Formats: sequence, structure tokens, C-alpha cells
Amino acid sequence: MSKVPTATYRLQLRRGFGFAEAAELAGYLAALGVSHVYLSPILQAAPGSAHGYDVVDHSRLAEDLGGDDAFREMAARLREHGLGIVIDLVPNHMAIPAPETLNPAFWDVLRHGPDSPYARWFDIDWSEGAVVLPVLGSPEDEPESDGDVVRYHDHVFPRGGRYRLGYWRDTEPNYRRFFDVSTLIGLRPEDPEVFDRTHALPLRLLRRGLVDGLRIDHPDGLADPRGYLRRLSGRARPGTWIVAEKILITDERLPEDWPCAGTTGYDALGMVGGLFQDPAGEGPLTEAYTALTGGPGDFETVEREARRYAAERLLVPEVDRLAGLLAEILPGDDPAALRRALVELLVAMPVYRTYVVPGEEPSARDLEIVAQAAAGARAALPDGELLDRVVPLLLGLAGRDALRDEFVVRFQQTSAPMMAKGVEDTAFYRWSRLAALNEVGGDPVRFSVPPEEFHAYCAEVAEQRPGTMTTLSTHDTKRQEDVRARLAVLSELPGDWAEAVGRWRARAPDSPLDPDLDYLMWQTIVGAWPLSGQRLKEYLTKASREAKTRTAWVDGDPAYEEAVLAHVDAVLADPELADDIEGFVALLAPYARANSLSQKLVQLTMPGVPDVYQGCELAGLSLVDPDNRRPVDYVRRRELLADLDAGTVPADLGGEKLLVTSRALRLRDEHPEWFSGGHEPLAAQGPAAEHAVAFRRGGATTVVTRLPAGLDARGGWDDTHLPLPGGPWRDLLTGQSYVSPAPLTGLLGMLPVALLVEAG
Repeated sequence: MSKVPTATYRLQLRRGFGFAEAAELAGYLAALGVSHVYLSPILQAAPGSAHGYDVVDHSRLAEDLGGDDAFREMAARLREHGLGIVIDLVPNHMAIPAPETLNPAFWDVLRHGPDSPYARWFDIDWSEGAVVLPVLGSPEDEPESDGDVVRYHDHVFPRGGRYRLGYWRDTEPNYRRFFDVSTLIGLRPEDPEVFDRTHALPLRLLRRGLVDGLRIDHPDGLADPRGYLRRLSGRARPGTWIVAEKILITDERLPEDWPCAGTTGYDALGMVGGLFQDPAGEGPLTEAYTALTGGPGDFETVEREARRYAAERLLVPEVDRLAGLLAEILPGDDPAALRRALVELLVAMPVYRTYVVPGEEPSARDLEIVAQAAAGARAALPDGELLDRVVPLLLGLAGRDALRDEFVVRFQQTSAPMMAKGVEDTAFYRWSRLAALNEVGGDPVRFSVPPEEFHAYCAEVAEQRPGTMTTLSTHDTKRQEDVRARLAVLSELPGDWAEAVGRWRARAPDSPLDPDLDYLMWQTIVGAWPLSGQRLKEYLTKASREAKTRTAWVDGDPAYEEAVLAHVDAVLADPELADDIEGFVALLAPYARANSLSQKLVQLTMPGVPDVYQGCELAGLSLVDPDNRRPVDYVRRRELLADLDAGTVPADLGGEKLLVTSRALRLRDEHPEWFSGGHEPLAAQGPAAEHAVAFRRGGATTVVTRLPAGLDARGGWDDTHLPLPGGPWRDLLTGQSYVSPAPLTGLLGMLPVALLVEAG
């Protein structure tokens, strides 16, 4: 197999769709044009897991997915069709399952406490000599003895063990968690023994040639991501393709000294999506948002308040543990003041985390990030002198001892979940000016990406990390790529949108929803139309709980949630309102089609290794998980691909998207040398030149339509043309041939995109 994939296809494995079912797709995926199948976590997870990130045993392949034999059979079947395998690794945490016996390592820790040989596996504060577990449903509850164990509902604990059970509302766990999830306990793979024990099986699969690449989940949770990746790449088979799920913020770059091919593609997702947002729509959409919701016109205040909410409500154990360390390091200062300084520094962090390693000089990047955080914190704190004592500790510049080293590391492990929980999982649901921008790794403030910025990004990727992954949809995205493509049209038609929402709100019953949630509801209806009431209810329930303004996952308001669901029923039950929505979606449809096909072709042909999330080779309108984990109809996809290969003209957007996807992937597979090189922008000429984006990769040229509503409003392409070197050129999507300069009225007449190769 090739060391770097030409393209990957992500499969979400689960009970009922395991290794055997993945093997059955071998022929289809090979025909689609990918080189590697990219699997969600495959190690033994908690029974019934829908995602696999709750691993309970690193020594076994998941039984729910078929176990060892089924995995080997799948690998052999995929190999027969020339397909490799990339697997998702979860080094940061394990599950605390119910019953707890399902996690043998953690069970031993419950029995023997810090004396357990597995105690070093987990990031636990052993000052109490026991694991503190917030599992009791009320303060009065007590588990029942049953021989050598005690039982509490589904939980099982060793009798006489080294643990303390507490009421879940007022008991803080004394272990690092994955974000705020107390049933996921932090691992310590920085310990060589822990790394060896938890990675033995994946590394064995690599050595045996059953696996070719690794996707590393949540590296920002690790004590030393660079050190982890160095150990991993040193133990893996030479040439193993490794990508890290590092989320970059705006202009942030992956650390140059990380030994991996790149990220899992959220940075590319933001770049590609922004290319199809009209900057002229920012002002009008902001005005519409503030007028219709009464919300603020800027995101900064919302973000700051949401981060502080995360520190004071969601991540209290982590902040308290960090504050306790700081109080030990600076015993002469007021602990409450120290804690406040920490919170303000965490709130002001401009990125997920720094990468300071105790004993090493901090990088220029880390110095700049901490300086920005300090400036933000200073504006909110009365005591600047206190901050002057704390800030050097973040950078390891105030001496070294065990406490100071731990503080350096733990601050970084706390700032990352602060960003995730405070911004992505809270603020993004509180400020819905344009929901398409509120995406993982995205920035609601960066409204659009000019073509020049996109081309500069591509040139940088081609030169520095050509093996990085690119994507448009993942299991974690807030809404599928085609939903975002449709919502992007609103940036071109802000007046029509504001008028439509005003009309719908006037017709619908008075809304009990929080104003921002109400505005998000209308965007969701338009973006995913047609959608069932059940899907919309599930989405709004999650969105309202994530916003945490009127209800939440903890201490929710059932009456408010019932009112939200009743409002959905009332809105969707009005046939005239449904007809009006249908008409508005029809207005968007031709422009959404252009956006969907254009962003797909760009992502599949730009520098990097493109990933296709399961099912997204066709048009789809899924929302946030679990909606985006629904079963995929592969029978239909096989039939459609066979029809396209037989010469059938696509009948709808789904067929057109499959055509674009399959032809682009096959071209990459046939000519990997074209797509491993540079990125050459091509400029259209003529009155509508700003509506075309084009670039050349080796012998292939990509041409797509940008801002299609604006193009339509100005009367089309007119005599705009694209100069092309050499030629003649043939469009792999339509079979038409062109010479230079190619008129865009013809080149982009049948489809809004073209994939050109020189006709030989």
C-alpha cells in the first residue's frame, strides 16, 4: 500500500455495522476511488457503544464489531480490492463503564488504589488515597453488599476497595476527565509503560500489515502531544501515515516539530466553506440577527461569558485541582484571588492550548499566546501584580520542581477542554448570526475567505504538509456539508432571508423559545428541509441544552423543553407555512447546488488527503450527532455509481455529487503524482471573473463557481473566460473538450464545476 493515502473514506462502526459489514463495501469503495478505509475506534468499548471512543480494554478488538477473526477477514477483503486501513486511536481517556468490571485496569485500581499496578495508567489525584466517583442519585443512597462486591443499579464495585462514592450533584471527581464527562477518565500515555500497554495491539496490527495509518483523537488532552507523537512514530512501522485531531484557530499552525502528516482537516473545512460565503452579506445578516433576536452584534462577549460558564459550572474539578496546585506554589497569596486569576487566563486563551514542555525554553508561539491571554486577563483583574507572578509559571519560567512542572502541564490540559466546552459546545449555540459558520474549528467572526487567502493556504499545505487530511464533514461536525452549502446562500440573499423569517415568525404561534434558539430553528429548518418533526425536535433539544441559557443537560427545565417541542409541532403542522418554506428553499436550490458541488470538488482536489465522511458522496442534510450517524443506504449508492459508469446523466444533486466525487477520487488514484505537488492558482478574465475559482494540480485543473446568486443577479458569465496552459482540455465530468481560453458559459454551463485534464 502507498505510505500516504490518495483519499480516505470514513466509516462509523457500531453494533450491526461492524467489520463484516465494512468488508462488504470493499468493491464499492474501490470503485469510488478511495485508497484507504478510515475506521472509527476498533478497540473494545463499552457494550453498545455508538462511537467507540469509550474504550474499556486496549488488549482486544471490539466484540460488538466482530472481534479478531472478523477484523482479519475484513482486512483481507479490503486488500483484495487494493484498499488499506486507517484506524482511530483514543490515547487520552478510557471509559468508566457500568458495571465497572468491564474495565479490568480500572477495576484493579478500585480494589487496590494507588498500590494497583494500573494506578499509573490514570490521571488521579491520590491525596485522599481513593478514587472519588460521583455516581449516587441522592445523598441518602447506599450500595448493597453482594458477596465480594457492592452493587448500585448497574454499577458494581469491589467490596473494601479504595474508592469513595458520592452524590453526583455535589461530589467532584478527583481524576482528569474527557471534557466534563465523568464516565471518561484521563489516561497517562506519557508514562512509557502505559503507552506500551495501551498501544500494543494497534502497533501489532501495523507491524503485521493489517493497518496502514493512524488518526489520533484529541491530542490536546495529552500531557505532551509532541512527545506522544514522537514515541508513536518511533514505534510504528516506518512510513505509517499519522494525522492528529488538532483543531487550529484562525491563523494558528500545527507545531512544526510534531512528527505527523498533519491534522484531520477542520482547518481545511473552514477554508473551503469560507470561500463560498459572500463578505457583502456580513453587515445585513448581522443587522437581521440583532433586529430579530435582540442579541449582540459581536461574538466576543458571548464567547467570554460562555467560557466563564464552563470554568464555573462544567469544569469545576479541573479548575479546582489547578487552583490547588497554584496555591501550593504561591502560599502567600489569597487562594480565591489565585483561582480568579486562573479563570481569567483560561477565559482569555486565544487557542486551545500552548505546548510548553517543562525544562525547555518556550517557543515564540507559546510566548505570544500567553501574552495575549495575560493581556485579556489583566483587563478583568484588579491585581496586576498577582498576574505577574502567575504568568511566568505557565511558561515554566519561574523555576522547576514537581509542583511547578505539573502546573505547566495541567494548565494546558485544562485550557483545551475550556475552549471545547465553552466555545464549541456553548457559545456556538448562543450566537446564531449564521449557523454555517458555527462549526468545529470554525470562527463565527471570520465571515468569509477571499480566494487569495484560500490559494495562499493551499500553497502552504502543498509545501509544508502535503499529507494532511482535508474534510467537509465528520462525525463531530455540527451540520453536514450540504446543509452548510445551502445556508451559505443566505450570505448572498440577506434581504430575502430577513423578510422570510419575519414573515414566518409573524404567521407562527408566539414562540416560547429563547430568541437565539428561535432564529437557529428557522435556519435549521431551511438548511435541512425537508426534515421530520422528530429530527427537528431532537436537534433543538440538544441545541437548547448545549446553549445552557434556559435549560441544560444537568439541571434542565423540562417545562421549557416541552414548550420547545410543542412549538415545533405547531410550526410544522401549518400547511401554508410549510409551502412558504418550500418556496424559499426552492429559491435557494440552484445556488445551494452550485455551492455543494463546488466545495466538494475543491476539497477533493486541493492539497492534502481528502476524506469522505460516510454517505457524503451523495447530497445529504444531516445535523449534529446522532443525526449524522444514521445508517447509510449503500445499495442505492452502488446502483447510482453503476448507472454513472454506464453513461447515465445524473438526475439530481445526489447523482451529480456522486459524479464529482467518484471522478475526482479516481483521478487522484490514477495520478497521485499530480496531487502530491504544488498548487497553482489560475485567474479567470472578464466581467464575472470574481465568481470563478480555478487552480491546477499537475495535469489536472479544477474550476468552480463562487457566489452563484451574485453571478445570476449580474446576468451570468457573459464573456468571462479562463486561460489554460497547453490543451486541448477535456472535462472528466461532462466529456466536453475545450481549448484556451475556455469560455465559462460553456465550461460551467452543464454543471457549475469542471475537472479538466489535457486530452491526449
